[in-house]
Amino acid sequence: MAHVKRGVTTHARHKKVLKMAKGYRGRAKDCFRVAVEKVEKGLRYAYRDRRAKKRTFRALWIQRINAGVREHGMVYSQFMNGLLHAGITIDRKVLSDIATHEPAAFKALVDQSKAALAKKAA
Repeated sequence: MAHVKRGVTTHARHKKVLKMAKGYRGRAKDCFRVAVEKVEKGLRYAYRDRRAKKRTFRALWIQRINAGVREHGMVYSQFMNGLLHAGITIDRKVLSDIATHEPAAFKALVDQSKAALAKKAA
């Protein structure tokens, strides 16, 4: 049976980890053992924060919609309820964009929401 030397594979693996550790401080960028720990930790943070990013953006969109709606004498929850009753299905990302860049169009949406709530109450 042939004797297998694994230097090539090990070197490739080490190079891969050290490449990912580029830009780290101290021994984390040079020393393989330390770099492995730091890279794995960084990958865990990246995995976690890809999900957290979605939550933070949704919160930002809601804050922008709420700010836009309050200018017209409503609150966010009433506005969204009014849109639901009016049969308007626009997601929060687009509503946020309309609120910040097109105030006239957003005012029309607020008016439709108010009308739907008034119709529901009557």
